[in-house]
Amino acid sequence: MQIHHIAIITSDYPRGKAFYRDILGMDVRAEHYRAARGSWKCDLGWDGRYVIELFSFPDAPPRVGSNGHSAEACGLRHIAFTVEDVGKMREKLQAKGVDCEAVRVDEFTGKPFFFIKDPDGLPLEFYQR
Repeated sequence: MQIHHIAIITSDYPRGKAFYRDILGMDVRAEHYRAARGSWKCDLGWDGRYVIELFSFPDAPPRVGSNGHSAEACGLRHIAFTVEDVGKMREKLQAKGVDCEAVRVDEFTGKPFFFIKDPDGLPLEFYQR
Protein backbone atom coordinates (compact mmCIF):
# COMPACT_ATOMS: atom_id res chain seq x y z
CA MET A 1 0.00 0.00 0.00
CA GLN A 2 1.16 3.57 -0.66
CA ILE A 3 -0.27 7.08 -0.52
CA HIS A 4 -2.10 8.00 -3.72
CA HIS A 5 -2.38 11.77 -3.15
CA ILE A 6 -2.87 14.44 -0.50
CA ALA A 7 -6.00 16.63 -0.63
CA ILE A 8 -5.69 20.27 0.44
CA ILE A 9 -8.42 22.93 0.63
CA THR A 10 -7.19 26.46 -0.09
CA SER A 11 -8.98 29.65 0.92
CA ASP A 12 -7.86 31.45 -2.25
CA TYR A 13 -7.66 29.19 -5.30
CA PRO A 14 -5.48 31.39 -7.57
CA ARG A 15 -3.05 32.08 -4.70
CA GLY A 16 -2.92 28.42 -3.61
CA LYS A 17 -2.42 27.14 -7.16
CA ALA A 18 0.31 29.71 -7.80
CA PHE A 19 2.12 28.70 -4.59
CA TYR A 20 2.20 24.98 -5.38
CA ARG A 21 2.90 25.51 -9.09
CA ASP A 22 5.24 28.53 -9.13
CA ILE A 23 6.93 28.38 -5.72
CA LEU A 24 7.16 24.59 -5.19
CA GLY A 25 7.46 23.81 -8.90
CA MET A 26 4.60 21.34 -9.23
CA ASP A 27 2.99 20.62 -12.59
CA VAL A 28 -0.75 21.11 -13.11
CA ARG A 29 -1.89 17.67 -14.31
CA ALA A 30 -5.63 18.47 -14.52
CA GLU A 31 -7.89 21.34 -13.51
CA HIS A 32 -11.69 21.38 -13.29
CA TYR A 33 -14.27 23.91 -12.20
CA ARG A 34 -17.29 22.34 -10.53
CA ALA A 35 -20.13 24.83 -11.04
CA ALA A 36 -22.62 22.92 -8.87
CA ARG A 37 -20.26 23.28 -5.89
CA GLY A 38 -18.75 26.66 -6.85
CA SER A 39 -15.33 25.10 -6.46
CA TRP A 40 -12.10 24.25 -8.24
CA LYS A 41 -10.20 20.96 -8.25
CA CYS A 42 -6.59 20.96 -9.40
CA ASP A 43 -4.33 17.90 -9.61
CA LEU A 44 -0.65 18.75 -9.06
CA GLY A 45 2.46 16.61 -9.27
CA TRP A 46 6.20 16.26 -9.62
CA ASP A 47 8.23 14.04 -11.93
CA GLY A 48 5.13 12.56 -13.54
CA ARG A 49 3.62 11.57 -10.17
CA TYR A 50 0.26 12.78 -8.89
CA VAL A 51 0.90 14.31 -5.43
CA ILE A 52 -1.64 16.96 -4.38
CA GLU A 53 -5.32 17.48 -5.08
CA LEU A 54 -6.00 21.18 -4.45
CA PHE A 55 -9.59 22.22 -3.80
CA SER A 56 -11.39 25.49 -3.24
CA PHE A 57 -14.75 25.68 -1.50
CA PRO A 58 -16.79 28.81 -0.80
CA ASP A 59 -16.47 29.91 2.84
CA ALA A 60 -14.25 27.03 3.99
CA PRO A 61 -13.37 27.50 7.69
CA PRO A 62 -9.73 28.22 8.59
CA ARG A 63 -7.37 25.35 9.30
CA VAL A 64 -6.74 24.40 12.93
CA GLY A 65 -3.47 26.07 13.87
CA SER A 66 -3.89 29.11 11.64
CA ASN A 67 -6.15 30.86 14.16
CA GLY A 68 -4.23 30.36 17.38
CA HIS A 69 -5.02 26.71 18.08
CA SER A 70 -2.18 24.31 18.76
CA ALA A 71 -0.36 22.76 15.82
CA GLU A 72 -0.31 19.64 18.02
CA ALA A 73 -4.10 19.20 17.77
CA CYS A 74 -5.46 15.90 16.44
CA GLY A 75 -5.53 15.57 12.67
CA LEU A 76 -3.01 16.37 9.98
CA ARG A 77 0.15 17.83 11.50
CA HIS A 78 2.20 18.54 8.35
CA ILE A 79 3.18 17.23 4.93
CA ALA A 80 6.83 16.26 4.35
CA PHE A 81 8.65 16.23 1.02
CA THR A 82 11.99 14.52 0.42
CA VAL A 83 14.61 16.66 -1.32
CA GLU A 84 18.16 15.96 -2.47
CA ASP A 85 19.66 18.99 -0.72
CA VAL A 86 17.83 20.72 2.13
CA GLY A 87 20.15 23.75 2.06
CA LYS A 88 19.67 24.35 -1.66
CA MET A 89 15.91 23.93 -1.37
CA ARG A 90 15.78 26.45 1.47
CA GLU A 91 17.86 28.96 -0.55
CA LYS A 92 15.61 28.45 -3.59
CA LEU A 93 12.46 29.09 -1.55
CA GLN A 94 13.94 32.13 0.21
CA ALA A 95 14.91 33.58 -3.19
CA LYS A 96 11.20 33.36 -4.08
CA GLY A 97 10.27 35.28 -0.92
CA VAL A 98 9.15 32.29 1.17
CA ASP A 99 9.68 32.57 4.93
CA CYS A 100 11.65 29.45 5.92
CA GLU A 101 12.34 28.17 9.39
CA ALA A 102 15.95 27.41 10.31
CA VAL A 103 17.36 24.05 9.30
CA ARG A 104 17.24 21.56 12.16
CA VAL A 105 18.60 18.03 12.50
CA ASP A 106 16.32 15.05 13.20
CA GLU A 107 17.44 13.65 16.54
CA PHE A 108 16.70 10.08 15.44
CA THR A 109 18.04 9.99 11.87
CA GLY A 110 20.64 12.76 11.96
CA LYS A 111 19.17 14.22 8.73
CA PRO A 112 18.49 17.94 8.21
CA PHE A 113 15.02 19.36 7.63
CA PHE A 114 13.11 22.65 7.75
CA PHE A 115 9.54 23.91 7.57
CA ILE A 116 7.59 26.54 5.66
CA LYS A 117 3.86 27.28 5.58
CA ASP A 118 1.63 27.34 2.55
CA PRO A 119 -0.62 30.39 2.00
CA ASP A 120 -3.22 28.97 4.40
CA GLY A 121 -0.76 28.11 7.16
CA LEU A 122 -0.38 24.38 6.40
CA PRO A 123 3.07 23.33 7.60
CA LEU A 124 5.25 21.83 4.86
CA GLU A 125 8.48 20.04 5.74
CA PHE A 126 11.48 19.52 3.46
CA TYR A 127 13.54 16.53 4.57
CA GLN A 128 16.96 15.40 3.34
CA ARG A 129 16.85 12.21 1.23
